[in-house]
Amino acid sequence: MPAAEISSPPRNYEVMPKASPNGEFDGELLEVAMGPHHPSTHGVFRMDVVLDGERVAKLKPVFGYLHRNHEKIAENTTYLASMPYTDRLDYFCSMTNNWAYALSVEKLAGLQPPERAEYIRIITAELTRLVNHTCLVGFLLQDMGALGTPLMYAFREREKILDLFEALSGSRMMCNYMRFGGCRADLPAGWLDGAKQVVENYPRFLDEFEAFLSGNEILMARTQGVGALPAELAVSAGISGPMLRACGVNYDIRKVDKYGIYDRFEFRVPLGDHGDVFDRYMIRLLEMRESLKILRKALADIPDGPIVDSKAKIRGFKPKVGEAYGRIEGPKGELGFYLISDGSLNPYRYRVRPPSFINLTVLEDMCVGHSVADVVVILGSVDIVLGEVDR
Repeated sequence: MPAAEISSPPRNYEVMPKASPNGEFDGELLEVAMGPHHPSTHGVFRMDVVLDGERVAKLKPVFGYLHRNHEKIAENTTYLASMPYTDRLDYFCSMTNNWAYALSVEKLAGLQPPERAEYIRIITAELTRLVNHTCLVGFLLQDMGALGTPLMYAFREREKILDLFEALSGSRMMCNYMRFGGCRADLPAGWLDGAKQVVENYPRFLDEFEAFLSGNEILMARTQGVGALPAELAVSAGISGPMLRACGVNYDIRKVDKYGIYDRFEFRVPLGDHGDVFDRYMIRLLEMRESLKILRKALADIPDGPIVDSKAKIRGFKPKVGEAYGRIEGPKGELGFYLISDGSLNPYRYRVRPPSFINLTVLEDMCVGHSVADVVVILGSVDIVLGEVDR
C-alpha cells in the first residue's frame, strides 16, 4: 500500500529574500507572526514582523480578533443601555469610560451635573488613573522578564482601589456608575474615609516602586533610547495621553478643556525629553503623584447635595436633534464619543475615539531597527487594551 500523505504543520513564519542597500536581494529576511497567542501582546493581538537577523525591518499590527460590534449595538439600543457597554472598552478604566460617554450625552441634552457629582467624578477618575498606571508599570516590568514581584506589588495596591469601586458601584471592574447629569448612587457611609486612607498611603508605595525600579541597571538598559517617538510624528499621528507627553508635548485635556471642575485643581503636567520607553515609564509614575494632589483636595472639599441633575430622565430619554463630541483625558489618552441624535430613543450615530487604537498606529515607527525582544517592551509601554482597540 502506498504510504499515507503527511501534511506539514502550519508555519507562523516565512523566509523572504533580503534586499541589499543597492536594492539587490542577496540574503534572507524572516517574517514572523507574533501572536495572536503571544503572552506579552496584552490581549488577542498579532504583529507580523519582518526580521533581519534579530532586528526589525518591518512591523504590521493586526487587529480585529476582539471585535464585538460595540458601536452598531449602541445605535440599536437606548442611550442609557449603552452605559454598561462602555465598561467593556477598557476594562481597567470603567469609571473614565462612563464619564466620557456621559459627557457627550450631557452636551446633547443640555444637562449639568450638580457640584457633588462633579467631585465624585473627579475622585473616581483619578483613582482610575492610579489603577491604570500602577498596572501598566507592573505589566511593563513583567514584559522585561521581571516575573512576579513588580506586578504583584502593583496588583496589591490596585485591589485597594477596586475595593472602593465595589463599595460604591457594586462591581470591582464593570462599574456602570455614571449617569447622564450625575452619578447613579451617592457615596456610602465611610467611603470618603477609606478613600483618604488609600490616598495617604499611596506615596509610600510609589517611593518603594521608584527605589526598586527607576535606577535599576537592567530597566535602564532595556528602556533608555528604546522605542523613541519624535514629537512631530506623535502630533501628526494624533497620539495623546502619556505617550504624547513623554515626547515633550505639553497637552493634557484636563488643562485644555477644563471639563468637569478640573480648573479648580492645581497640578503639573509631567513631560519627557526623549519619547522613549523610559520616558513613558517615568511619565506614568509622575502622573500618579499629580493625581494624588488632585485627590487630596477633592476629598477634602467635596460638598453635600444632590448627585444628579433634576432635569435628567431615566425612561423615555430623547435628546434633541443635534450632534456632540465629548472627550476626556483618560489614563491612556484622549477618549471621546461622537454622537448624532435624530430625536429618537437611540443615537443615530455613535462613534468612539479610542486612545489605545490611535496610539498603536505608530508601533512600527517605534520598533524598526530594534531587536525582537525590544518589540515586546515597546508594545507594553504603549499601554493598550484590546477591548478598546477592536471595539
